[in-house]
Amino acid sequence: MKLHILDCGAMSCDLTWLLLKPGRSLRPRSQRTKPVEWYRCATHAVLVETEEGTLLWDTSCPRDWETRWAPTGLQEYFPYDQVSDEQYLDANLGRLGVSPESLDYVVLSHLHFDHAGNVRTFAGTGARLVVNDKEKEFAFGYEGAFKGAHLKADYEGLDFETVSGDTEILPGVTLIEAPGHTPGTMAMRVDLPESGTMIFTSDAVYMGDSYGPPSVPATIVDDLGAWYASVEKIRSIAERSQAQVIFGHDTDQLRSMRTAPHGHYS
Repeated sequence: MKLHILDCGAMSCDLTWLLLKPGRSLRPRSQRTKPVEWYRCATHAVLVETEEGTLLWDTSCPRDWETRWAPTGLQEYFPYDQVSDEQYLDANLGRLGVSPESLDYVVLSHLHFDHAGNVRTFAGTGARLVVNDKEKEFAFGYEGAFKGAHLKADYEGLDFETVSGDTEILPGVTLIEAPGHTPGTMAMRVDLPESGTMIFTSDAVYMGDSYGPPSVPATIVDDLGAWYASVEKIRSIAERSQAQVIFGHDTDQLRSMRTAPHGHYS
């Protein structure tokens, strides 16, 4: 069993989008000229190889992000402008010798454009596309071309299988239902023989500063009560399993991890 973390570069954004910390968004007039604090919002994907199959967790941002995201206007707030050519998802997989046809599962933590941006790459390859049932219902159910960071151009027309609740999708790989950020956000638990348990939170928890305790929410939250409950659910699972928790957009943490193709976890 091997786990590869794919460093897919970073977007740039006002840190307030990710962390509603007191004093960050509300400033006294003495600080009104202070520049906005922009953050290097790291993005990653995860490749898990097991004897029963190979799974890709999330697909990061697309190469054509600026034009693809233009209908939403969010390309101005989350530009994917800190990425090298070798960090795009297709290049990351290529450096590992992984083709779209070699994957058994492509699992989306949720269908926001920075997590599902390359999912069409895997259409018709034989890979099973998997998303939470509540996420699919929401993402296909609204009127118009987009709603927030859900962009139908990313995923409309694709055939998704759904899971509900906490689901073991491969031996040692469990999808954890963790709504709040979106109606069907999921985290992923991977129990590795040597490295131990790793939990990938995706946007259920953006970064270590969000995790706490106390947990600190973000601007983009669909259901705040569900978000708090999901953070505590992840914390409980992590404490019971002595897991390492890997957050969705934590740049400092990602830099400390072994990343493909130079390192992996087993």
